Amino acid sequence: MGTSFVIIFMLMTVLVVAEMKADEVEGVRSFSRLDFPLPPHFVFGSSTSSYQVEGAAFEDGRKPSIWDTYAHSGYTNGANGDIACDEYHKYKEDVHLMVETGLEAYRFSISWSRLIPNGTGAVNPKGLQYYNNLINELINHGIEPHVTLFHYDTPQILEDEYGGWLSKKTVKAFVAYANICFREFGDRVLHWTTFNEPNVFAHYGYDLGLFQPSRCSSPFGTNCVGGNSSTEPYIVAHNILLAHAATARLYFKKYKAEQHGLIGLDVYAYWYVPYTNAPEDVIATQRAFDFFIGWFLNPLVHGDYPDVMKKNAETRIPTFTKLESRLVKGSFDFLGLNHYSTIQVEDMSINLQMDVRDFTEDMAVNLICMLIIQKFSHWVPLPIANFNVYRVEPCNYINCTWLVNDTDVPQGQLPYNPSGLRELLEYMKNYGNPPIYIYENGQSTIRNETLHDVPRLRYIQGYIGSLLDALRSGSNARGYFIWSFLDVFELLDGFESGYGLYYVDLDDKNLKRYPKLSAQWYSNFLKGRSHQDM
Repeated sequence: MGTSFVIIFMLMTVLVVAEMKADEVEGVRSFSRLDFPLPPHFVFGSSTSSYQVEGAAFEDGRKPSIWDTYAHSGYTNGANGDIACDEYHKYKEDVHLMVETGLEAYRFSISWSRLIPNGTGAVNPKGLQYYNNLINELINHGIEPHVTLFHYDTPQILEDEYGGWLSKKTVKAFVAYANICFREFGDRVLHWTTFNEPNVFAHYGYDLGLFQPSRCSSPFGTNCVGGNSSTEPYIVAHNILLAHAATARLYFKKYKAEQHGLIGLDVYAYWYVPYTNAPEDVIATQRAFDFFIGWFLNPLVHGDYPDVMKKNAETRIPTFTKLESRLVKGSFDFLGLNHYSTIQVEDMSINLQMDVRDFTEDMAVNLICMLIIQKFSHWVPLPIANFNVYRVEPCNYINCTWLVNDTDVPQGQLPYNPSGLRELLEYMKNYGNPPIYIYENGQSTIRNETLHDVPRLRYIQGYIGSLLDALRSGSNARGYFIWSFLDVFELLDGFESGYGLYYVDLDDKNLKRYPKLSAQWYSNFLKGRSHQDM
């Protein structure tokens, strides 16, 4: 991309900005950054994760995680995160782009395998130096670091030796790892997330076998490397909750009084709506919430799993002891939500008649309409799907259609329903309206399609407007982060799709970054301009 390309892009930007002023997103009023609370009460940022952005996978003492193993097994179209965006070497350049964009916060994750290569024991000095450098660079430029401790990346050595999150030994190892992070970085990091999307990790990694570590059993999963889809998702989720609770207890007792930070856990959250007004579908919709969100939030808020989960999973779901229940309950300062889309729910209670069931069959629903998107020549299911059923009917509650062919919806894009975020935040009031950070929200497009990413711009604009509505209705949301800052290595398809505000040219030896139209819009918004004025 040379000078002529940049000039053309700038001209395109001027034309589209004028077009956007005249053609606003339906249902979104004029708003600016100044309509939201200011830091520290509310922050706007963007997100990445270590394996997806850092690269340097085999440099300076880092050892493999289960994500390395998964990627090198060919699951992501032959791509991997060995180099990714090379933020390990280019973090100063990326922080400079964050400053230019106007980010108030940056959410990233620490690679357990880089900091403690063997999962337990000695700290890697090079890994420690990298994260100190990144954190210092952010703070020196006025950007608040939000740190995630686990993002789908168990050290492979712990997977091999302990069985990963199937073992209580990994719980103990995680708490020790977290202790090192608090000790080394906690004087500057005030927002800690223990786990990213553990609900998806447990379901997709240990039931369907579609994400690392690819454990599952027939007939519920394919290409399984071992496992039991009926029991392992519940065991893994239970151990993760115990690890989170123990880590939070450690922070509260040892670090909080001195460091004054906050700790939470981050779940993937759809907004669910009934497929019809039939009582069965209405009940099934609540069951979907209970299974997918309540799986983690009910223990954190109430000390136990939802009743319907205990009823349907029976003895396959572990039981909290009285002590464990007390430790898990209330073990957070905030909750994180990763939200992208809305799904219709249809009752499938007939599944409960099956003699052998997995998590999906226990939930006993069809999740339909917003779930299947077509990318290129193959179907890519997004979490959380019943893969046996692909419905072909019109959506009746938002402006979208079923993907009957590749012309129905632009390839690679998520359906657009910003009101789902407002409704989700309203639903969170059922959990006491806790402080919430929207840690991921964004739009996918074909990765190298264009810098003229109007669909992403409209998506972000619509969801930020919905967030403002939620705040004005009493939501306790504290921050919003766009996924993702750069076009990173994506879990679902490697480098075929991109969510980034900045395009990364993989054909350039320096992996040059280029701002998309959405980056300019977000920058203008963060600098106080009304979207009507842009």
